[in-house]
Amino acid sequence: MYEVELTNLDKVFWPEEGLTKFALIKYYVDIAPVVLPYLKGRPIVMKRYPDGITGQAFYQKECPAYAPPWVDTLPVYHPDSAKTINYILCNNPETLAWLANLGCIELHAWLSRADHLGYPDIAVIDLDPAEGATFQDVLEVALFLRRALEEFGLTGYPKTSGARGLHIFIPLLPRWTFSEVTAAIGALADMLASLYPEKVTTAHPIPRRQGKVYLDYLQNVRGRSMAFPYSLRPLPGAPVSAPLTWEEVEEGKIRPKDFNIHTIRSRLQKRGDLYQDILKHRQDLKPLLKLAQVKFQEG
Repeated sequence: MYEVELTNLDKVFWPEEGLTKFALIKYYVDIAPVVLPYLKGRPIVMKRYPDGITGQAFYQKECPAYAPPWVDTLPVYHPDSAKTINYILCNNPETLAWLANLGCIELHAWLSRADHLGYPDIAVIDLDPAEGATFQDVLEVALFLRRALEEFGLTGYPKTSGARGLHIFIPLLPRWTFSEVTAAIGALADMLASLYPEKVTTAHPIPRRQGKVYLDYLQNVRGRSMAFPYSLRPLPGAPVSAPLTWEEVEEGKIRPKDFNIHTIRSRLQKRGDLYQDILKHRQDLKPLLKLAQVKFQEG
């Protein structure tokens, strides 16, 4: 066990709720045993809110020089910028508390781990309701997506984004590159957009998404990061990106605001960790890659 220096614990991070930096750190300390298995070995992208959710925020990828010696790092070369970035690896509870002390409200991590960095072990689809679409639309589209994944022998695991949408995590065998995963998930998203054009879109121009649920598959590109399960979000109410059951999605009674810093710990006590299967459920992407190949040939 390492000693973590904590500062400015009385600083208000969520003004409407009166939640302080101490509440942020305590949340992550409490939830560390649950969240660390998802984060270990993954490069972390810090988004820091040193003055809370109403202050200025900034992204930081490079581990600061003043990091304690027990903070693990991973050097990653980025060919596009010809730079090497030393990413933080959140491998222990102390690092999680230290990140929270830096004002990292969210837990953003890569979809691959250090031992197979070029090969993601999770694919993700971000269901984002455009203007005019509702959360009920998101739930409906999530069920379309669930059935489509099943047709290709895949299981997806839903969670709230913590904002207005849902994330579907799809655990994979780490055998395919980011480019292959992006192509496969993109082909699936495009298929759904063609089957349900009134509800679903993959259009990049925002005006073309009006009234629809945007399926963002580009989160699978190398170097992107996602909010991981149980991440707090920098929004009023201190919402949490909460794992769900498909039964909850089908019932359609849930709302994103139901899951927050006040409610998630009791939910964990009652329901357990609904995402734990993704840690051991490694799936074959080959059937979905065939769809991507057909789409490429037709295109």
